[in-house]
Amino acid sequence: MALLSRNADRIYWAARYLERSEDLSRLVQSYGELIDDLPSDDDTASRWGALLAVLGPSDDEPDMAEAGERAVVRRLVSETERAGSVAFCVGAARENLRTTREVLPREAWRAVNDLSLFVRDEAVRAEDRRFRDRVLTRVIDDSRRLDGILTSSMTRDDAWEIWRLGRYLERADMTTRVVGVRAAALMAHREAALSYDEVHWMGVLRSLSALQMYQRATRGAIDATAVVQFLLFDDLFPRSVLFCLNEIDRCLDRLTRPDSVRHDVATARDALMSVMATTTDGADLDQAMEWVQSLLGKVNSAISARYLSIDGG
Repeated sequence: MALLSRNADRIYWAARYLERSEDLSRLVQSYGELIDDLPSDDDTASRWGALLAVLGPSDDEPDMAEAGERAVVRRLVSETERAGSVAFCVGAARENLRTTREVLPREAWRAVNDLSLFVRDEAVRAEDRRFRDRVLTRVIDDSRRLDGILTSSMTRDDAWEIWRLGRYLERADMTTRVVGVRAAALMAHREAALSYDEVHWMGVLRSLSALQMYQRATRGAIDATAVVQFLLFDDLFPRSVLFCLNEIDRCLDRLTRPDSVRHDVATARDALMSVMATTTDGADLDQAMEWVQSLLGKVNSAISARYLSIDGG
């Protein structure tokens, strides 16, 4: 059955919003765990504003680089009207799927609707450290549960592939942001962070749910360059940028006339592989990730033009 462009658009963006809500929840949760793991003389706890750099600059709000913990968590998690927050993303995903319920399994809609109701009522409690883990864990777990529902019960048709396109593109974008901001900053200040270097790098890996898989893959001490290369180039880890781009390619194999999109995916992958030499220098790594992010934006535009617009469908 052909998938209408308007339905494809809603499914694609629902997937992106849910992936973003999961990724942001994990980012905030892992940062709190990092602070708990660090000695009291480390000043990371006073730099919650650094997390906002992962989302990029915002023109509609004042500089929050020095913002405190509660203000940053409010911005990233509970502000329902703030584009990009967990609460906003979950609500937007629900609205996109509300009018396409006939396309996805009924259990999937129920999972998203239940999560939306929970976040609407409980997200504000994440501002309090005592309740934060409960809220963020629920978002992460429900997102993963939704993946399980779709994997086990959704027909492998165009709707399935469009959903996967959204998930993997958003995931690749988040990984480049974490590497370009948090990992690049650690590399740029290696000497300053030397005393607790391994703890900081564990925090980077946890923010992408990658710590255990990195340890399995390397079986050695945590090394900065090895962490970055794992997160960017490992073709077996499902949150590495290379893995995500390869999966996008596999989605395109099953969709009609994918050449225009595939060209931009290949360009992004070639650019990614070309930055291998930058993984030892923080400033170069930051610039390289901005370049890759811009190419991921072109992939998004190509997907939109080809599959999500009325003219392209």
